[in-house]
Amino acid sequence: MLKAIHHVAIICSDYQRSKAFYTDVLELKVLAEHYRQPRDSWKLDIALPCGGQLELFSFNDAPARPSYPEAQGLRHLAFLVDDVQQAANWLTAKGIAVEPVRTDPYTGKQFTFFADPDGLPLELYQS
Repeated sequence: MLKAIHHVAIICSDYQRSKAFYTDVLELKVLAEHYRQPRDSWKLDIALPCGGQLELFSFNDAPARPSYPEAQGLRHLAFLVDDVQQAANWLTAKGIAVEPVRTDPYTGKQFTFFADPDGLPLELYQS
């Protein structure tokens, strides 16, 4: 019945800063952008290379997401890459702080974490 993840929605504190991060830094393609006047909110649809999408929303006075200590709910968003160290170096060259690359003891695959402008944990995971 379920075929794939269609999209993941992210609420940001600073729409322009987050838009620049996902489109300029991560180089993801904008599919559509809409200002929703009744909600005084922006919605940005961003394409992921796998065919899925990210939806970026701005909402006035949205509370901060608890990350540390970890809270219940969605923990992080992981991106599949061929070479974790190469992708980490690419992000570092763009000024993004990346944790040291580690190896998953259960799968033997490499992974690392970085964060979006609001501190949302993002992961690079070896394909």
